[in-house]
Amino acid sequence: MAQIASAPLVMECQGWDGYRLIDSGAGRKLEAFGPHAFIRPEPQALWQPRLADWHAAGEFVPGSDEDGGGRWDFAEALQEEGWELGWNEVRFTAQPTPFRHLQFFPDMAPVWEWMRAQLSGMDEAETLNLFGYTGLGTLALSRHGRVTHVDASKKSVAQARDNAALSGMEDRPIRWLVDDAAKFAAREVRRERRYDGIILDPPKFGRGPKNETWRLEEGLAPLVHDCAKLLDADSRFLFLTVYAVRMSSIAIAGLMEEALAHLPGTIEHGDLAVLEEPAGDAPRRRLPTAIFARWSNPG
Repeated sequence: MAQIASAPLVMECQGWDGYRLIDSGAGRKLEAFGPHAFIRPEPQALWQPRLADWHAAGEFVPGSDEDGGGRWDFAEALQEEGWELGWNEVRFTAQPTPFRHLQFFPDMAPVWEWMRAQLSGMDEAETLNLFGYTGLGTLALSRHGRVTHVDASKKSVAQARDNAALSGMEDRPIRWLVDDAAKFAAREVRRERRYDGIILDPPKFGRGPKNETWRLEEGLAPLVHDCAKLLDADSRFLFLTVYAVRMSSIAIAGLMEEALAHLPGTIEHGDLAVLEEPAGDAPRRRLPTAIFARWSNPG
């Protein structure tokens, strides 16, 4: 039976060639995405900024709606088609989106590293990326075998395929599916499929390709239970991240413990965070971005 580790963990993104957290505070953050800096809202930056002046190519100004909305204000012109960045051998395009993101989530870098470590020594693994967005996690996993990438957005899947081509990975064994993640997982259970690893990165709210409605609080528990049925004692991992909700990592770890009661291994939980750049002699600050729970089974 999988056991929950009692002490929470922090998985830190320390910055890399394509991304840096320059400063944060007063509910905002200043980040560098390759050659361009941007300001975005960050409610968890409760402290004060350390830099007196923030210079950025653009700032996302949130709307009055608590659940989203807003607009970009740009101080300089950007490449219309975006610009190329890289994480290890994965290449991809960055570009501001109407949802305040830039087509990828940089705080996921330590998650990609962790998943690769769980699959160490495997080159024929079967992995599943649900809510796969623009495919960086999928491309990172494809080093170890076949990946099934599922996202409800046709545009996101198209961007993921473009990123695969940009990375020279278009011939890797990846299934690109525009589908509702929860419905797909349920069908895979009925097909009695199994995977060596699964990553889940669900939004708080979303719509499927046939206008299906996804609400995290309603859909998460049955989805995690279905994912657990796609794993067995030889599987290596299940990784779940949750953003922008009033929920504890302890809660999602408890859900995972219930769903994986039939399997060995360890369940850990905690926060994803980005490590701010050094500022003189002051300690580097951690900016939390999401909560996670992860199951691993070294075999």
